[in-house]
Amino acid sequence: MDTRLEQYEDKMKRALEFLESDYASIRAGRANPHVLDKLRINYYGTPTPIQQVGNVTVPEARIIQIAPWEKSLLKEIEKAVLTSDIGINPTNDGNVIRLVFPELTEERRKELVKEVRKKGEESKVAVRNVRRDGNDALKKLGKTEVSEDEIKKLEEQLQKLTDKFIKDIDALVESKSKEILTV
Repeated sequence: MDTRLEQYEDKMKRALEFLESDYASIRAGRANPHVLDKLRINYYGTPTPIQQVGNVTVPEARIIQIAPWEKSLLKEIEKAVLTSDIGINPTNDGNVIRLVFPELTEERRKELVKEVRKKGEESKVAVRNVRRDGNDALKKLGKTEVSEDEIKKLEEQLQKLTDKFIKDIDALVESKSKEILTV
């Protein structure tokens, strides 16, 4: 791999990693504590992730339990969950908050698969944009210090890199879709 292409590989890798973290927050019938990753609560004036103000556990397959270290945070956490796009009503027993995830209906599963495919397509577009930027930079390089043959070779390497990441994204989309559709 040519060192001039490493920056583009890094950008493509970041697009793939972003998709993976995005998929972690999509629930597939099982309770996954990562659905709380994007939620922040006001903790002494600072927006703080829920995982940093209490214990987040999964006592059963479809239940997430949040035990805040300070009882005063129960209302804040409850409010954050209610205003989020998780779509679950929290139950608060005065000590812990429980999020009970209902079984996914077939219709909801299909909706989630569409969302997964859409996010996968967005990641592919991001990877292709990186390739376009790389090709533009290589063309500029060709006008100054590098031969046309070398530019062609670099463009081919960039295309192979793009193909590899597109294939990885397709595999990720496929496995997440299968996970969601498995009852």
